[in-house]
Amino acid sequence: MSASTAPSPNATKAARPLKRRQYDWPKHIVLMTLIGIELFPLYMMLQVSFKDTSTFLQQPWLPLPISQWDWSNWSFGIKLIAPYLANTVFVTTCATFGTFFFALLGAYFFARSKLPGKGILWTLFLILLIMPGVGTFVPVFMLLKSLHLLNTLFALIILGVSGGQVLNVFILRHFIEDIPKDLFEAAEMDGASHFQRMVHIVIPMAAPIIGTLSIFAFMGGWNDFMMPLIILRDQELFTLGVGLIYLEGEYVKPWGKIMATYFISSVPLLIMLLFTMKFFVRSFSAGAVKG
Repeated sequence: MSASTAPSPNATKAARPLKRRQYDWPKHIVLMTLIGIELFPLYMMLQVSFKDTSTFLQQPWLPLPISQWDWSNWSFGIKLIAPYLANTVFVTTCATFGTFFFALLGAYFFARSKLPGKGILWTLFLILLIMPGVGTFVPVFMLLKSLHLLNTLFALIILGVSGGQVLNVFILRHFIEDIPKDLFEAAEMDGASHFQRMVHIVIPMAAPIIGTLSIFAFMGGWNDFMMPLIILRDQELFTLGVGLIYLEGEYVKPWGKIMATYFISSVPLLIMLLFTMKFFVRSFSAGAVKG
């Protein structure tokens, strides 16, 4: 009788995954709640962009039927920020490529160079990490003024290239130091120059971390507001950060037009993040394996 009433091993194994799935539900609820909180501003911005001012004041929270969407807000936004968007893409793209060209050179030097006194130079370089960015505004402004670079996009590119160099060099240097030395020694025996070793060894192996840092650099340049506000004076040179602030000051009441303009300015960044998300996953996976 006892043999017939005892649960079979298969039944016990089948019951365990059910308990585990039931136990995971609180985590899923918390995660979905956090995702909803993060996406709510995007939802509000999108649904308000299809309303005129009176409709928004009467019905601010719920979206309108498609047949009642006001597409004039979007045409207004595209026409208004097109030059700001072009300036931002140009400055951010040039600054991102320049940032990691010089960051790779600096990181490779500190990781592979045998120059005497390199440790002292590295220590002095790291001191720049503790300097507050706000404290450099006045010196940077005076330097750009003496070089006659105020009110130019080239000044923003220079600041974008130099802005995050210390942190990028710090991260890339430690990544390059983890690459097996045998690879560099074999390349040296084959007659490869330092530049060839960097191109054929460092860049392919460090591609995930380079991609991740490039994304952060691109996002930082895209959202930059303070330096363009200080440097630029002509409206045709404005980037998105400055242009959108002036838009809000000039068009306070038509919230539909303002939200449409904000959403259009966010679309390129959202597309870039969707197509480059694999770099985040690969860099985190590489760090987990090394840890």
